[in-house]
Parts: sequence; C-alpha cells; structure tokens
Amino acid sequence: MAIQKSVTKGVAVLVSGGLDSTVLLADELAQGHFAQPIHVRCGLSWEDAEARALECLLASPPLAGRTPALITLTVDTGDVYPADHWARQGRPPAFDSPDEDVYLEGRNLRLITPAARWCRNNNVARLVLGSLAGNPFPDATPDFFAAMTTAVSRGLSHSFEIGAPYLTLRKADVVRRGNALGVPLDLTLSCMNPQQDDRPCNACSKCRERREALTT
Repeated sequence: MAIQKSVTKGVAVLVSGGLDSTVLLADELAQGHFAQPIHVRCGLSWEDAEARALECLLASPPLAGRTPALITLTVDTGDVYPADHWARQGRPPAFDSPDEDVYLEGRNLRLITPAARWCRNNNVARLVLGSLAGNPFPDATPDFFAAMTTAVSRGLSHSFEIGAPYLTLRKADVVRRGNALGVPLDLTLSCMNPQQDDRPCNACSKCRERREALTT
C-alpha cells in the first residue's frame, strides 16, 4: 500500500508511466529521496492508458509502497491543442517521423506550471522530469529549465529547483539504469496511440524509440 501522508520535503517527479519518467522515479528513490509522483493530464488521447500504466507500476517493485499516492493534476490545453489535433484524436505521425512532427508546443511549460504550484503549496523544493539528451525542442534545454527555475521561484515566492537529471543520457542509457534498478520496463508505456488492453501500437515514433533503446 502506498504511503498516505502529506509531502513536506524531498522531490516531486513528473511521471507519465513511460520508460524515462518511471526509471527517474525509481532512481530518486534509490538515492534515498522522498519522492512524490505527479501525473499531469492535458486532454491528450493516451492519458487514460498512462494512468493505468502508472497504477500498475506504482503497485510493483521497486516502487510499491515507497511513494505517497499518485497526485493527478488536470490542465485545460484546448487553446493550444484543439479538438482536431492529432494528439487529442489519437492519430500520431508515422513510425519513422522526425521529432519535429511530434512536437507539442509548450507542453513542458504546461506540465511544470501546475506541478510547481502543487509543490509550492506542499513545501516541496525540487521538481524533476525525464527529458533526455538529444531532445531538440526549446522547452527541453538546460537554459529552459534554468529560466523556469528562476521564474517559478520568483512567481511563487518559493525557493525552487526544476531539474532534468537525465539530460546527458540517451534512452538506451535509461534502459540500462532501469534494469539495474529492477524497474519492470515491460509495464511502462511509451506510445502515442495505445491499442485495446493498452497495448502499444508499434506504429508511432515513440514506439520506435522505445524499441530501439530496448534492443541496443
């Protein structure tokens, strides 16, 4: 059973049920940190499957019983991703699509903002997410995270750090770290169009990246 108490210290980890964020959560726990998982929902088509993956992962070793109950926050992004957007319709670009085709404008900004507000209200001074090396997007760079740390600290009047500990790692590196930590990688979900029973579609670029990392 998950620990049921308010967080007053430690780190909050943005989790999606995907490979990178799950390993990051396990890594923070392995370092002895009190880690609060936070799932932010933005109205995207794969989020229900993410939530179910998280439920399974948080009930399985090495995570079971080691974190407080999952916090779920909801953000309205209809102004950025309208109803016919591929990410809301569940129609992701093809398997071999370049990163630019799956870029969701301002997504990290949308994820960080409500999570940072939760951290402020619960006296948590550090928020981390699983961005990796090679990510070409402007909201996944060291400069972006440094700027967000400054903006959030000032805007919320709360001494704060926003970090991406895996910014120097590739996905294959994260797979190796996950294996070393005993993370059940087969329970993670990195897919933009989960199928029946939450099976990965094996047809989107996220599935391609995951497959390549697992076989490297």
